[in-house]
Amino acid sequence: MSSSSTPENTSENKDIKLTIHPIMEQSFAVIDDEIGKHNFTPQEYAIVRRVIHSTADFDFKQLMEFSPNAIASGIEAIIQGVPIITDVGMVKQGIAGLLAQTFGNRLISAVEVAHDALPGKTRTETGLLECYRQYPEAIFVIGNAPTALLALCSELETASVLPAVVIGAPVGFISVVESKAALARTPVNQILVKGRKGGSPVAAAIFNALIVLAVNKYNSKDKYNS
Repeated sequence: MSSSSTPENTSENKDIKLTIHPIMEQSFAVIDDEIGKHNFTPQEYAIVRRVIHSTADFDFKQLMEFSPNAIASGIEAIIQGVPIITDVGMVKQGIAGLLAQTFGNRLISAVEVAHDALPGKTRTETGLLECYRQYPEAIFVIGNAPTALLALCSELETASVLPAVVIGAPVGFISVVESKAALARTPVNQILVKGRKGGSPVAAAIFNALIVLAVNKYNSKDKYNS
């Protein structure tokens, strides 16, 4: 890795140290014991397991979908220091701590960007569109606002630059399933939670699992040859 792409909180060739809390380790062991057979890759399973840990809901075993290059693209983008855009403050708060301990990427909540909503749009939609136009290559983490995800998907239909990955996990009854279907139709790298379930804790769990995978990649021999 060249010095120009060294993450903010890391130094060239120095490993990032992360520790796992004993209770989380015990919880992961319970999940491993109870989840049963699955077809996830090891990296996909690391993400699914963290979501189940955050929710105590094994339904996410059936709800999580990964496009072929989503995890690899997300890992590389985190290491390279691309901005992270969340839809709302709760998602931002859920990932800020681990991100600060590791790569220190710029972290922006879309709803905090927009002081006023554009006509016919929410503040979150307005802020997300502004963030996309400024940082089209960013990672987008959507855990609350289906309208924001729909607005982003509309932009992606004619986009020349796509986000590194979009995490689509809004929750609720109105426009949620439709927003996820719209994301699934786009060519963008994506990690998707099907159906009505999702939410800020789920979106944060997915991204935090990506951070851990990025740390593993950064600490591996790959970094010395990149």
